[in-house]
Amino acid sequence: MRIAQVAPLYEAVPPLLYGGTERVVAHLTEELIDLGHDVTLFASGDSHTRAPLVSPCRQALRLDHACGNGHIYHVLQLERVMARWSDFDLIHFHTDTLHYPLVRRCPVATLTTLHGRQDLADLQDLYREFSDIPLASISNAQREPLPGVNWRGTVYHGLPLDSYRFEAGQGGYLAFLGRISPEKRCDRAVEIATRVGLPLKIAAKIDDADRDYFASVQQMFDHALVEFVGEIGEADKGEFLGHARALLFPIDWPEPFGLVMIEAMACGTPVLAFRQGSVPEVIDDGVTGVLVDSVDAAVAAMDRVLTLDRAACRRRFEERFSARRMAEDYVTLYRDLTRFDRSPLRPAFDPAA
Repeated sequence: MRIAQVAPLYEAVPPLLYGGTERVVAHLTEELIDLGHDVTLFASGDSHTRAPLVSPCRQALRLDHACGNGHIYHVLQLERVMARWSDFDLIHFHTDTLHYPLVRRCPVATLTTLHGRQDLADLQDLYREFSDIPLASISNAQREPLPGVNWRGTVYHGLPLDSYRFEAGQGGYLAFLGRISPEKRCDRAVEIATRVGLPLKIAAKIDDADRDYFASVQQMFDHALVEFVGEIGEADKGEFLGHARALLFPIDWPEPFGLVMIEAMACGTPVLAFRQGSVPEVIDDGVTGVLVDSVDAAVAAMDRVLTLDRAACRRRFEERFSARRMAEDYVTLYRDLTRFDRSPLRPAFDPAA
């Protein structure tokens, strides 16, 4: 098949530092190529791929301090995609919802994977209009707030089996990896670690929108058991997770997937996670981690999570969360969407549509 992958421009594909969606797009693109498909990647100019790369910007927008309005480059990207629609059998968007009016009028099949939370009130208004757009979810929990839209399937994220090496977890510390934000709740991680008396290393980025939250919890990082590492890139992630005794995932929001959970599992590191959003779908309770509903329960469960079989964590990752499985699942959706001749959902820019 001739497939376009359209990535957000805020991070490179794969990202240099933090960036879940772009990392998934990178793995999906390369696996589709290995499966024999003709893939074109629309992404930032500093992306690295075996596919032909089409970009409206020279580098990831988050790292380009000269970029004042990222929206402009996403509009330019959509123009480049739609100008080439006839080159593809299917266009796969990972760019949220900006493209919806265009894909309604596109003569080739499209699929949009939604990577974020879907419980925001404004989305109800959006999908009253765009309930026909073909969508993929990254967990079943993610789609629950939008039962009436055109879900075509759920595809769990996957990683190449050689992305992370199995490790014995001999670093002696607990790990927190992600963002410093109210929904990720690093403050809970600090409380859990200090109450059980184990060292905690926090490797996390701080977005501008979360500066106030960071200021409110920063004093907790002064505890003798806590080390704030800052944002780390892919090259350091395997060692950080693999040497940890467990990953703490004490979220306080409807997590759409949680890529860091399967990254930890790939290293053999079990996960102590709060039972919200996708977590019960990703973590096999008692095998790859332990699910809890409170800080008190997390403290009580620490001995249990630390005795889980790390080799079993790695095996379950290989069984459920490989990049090959992810790509094959998407190809199933692609073939379903391209099986029949497709007319645009709406006439091309008919003012009466």
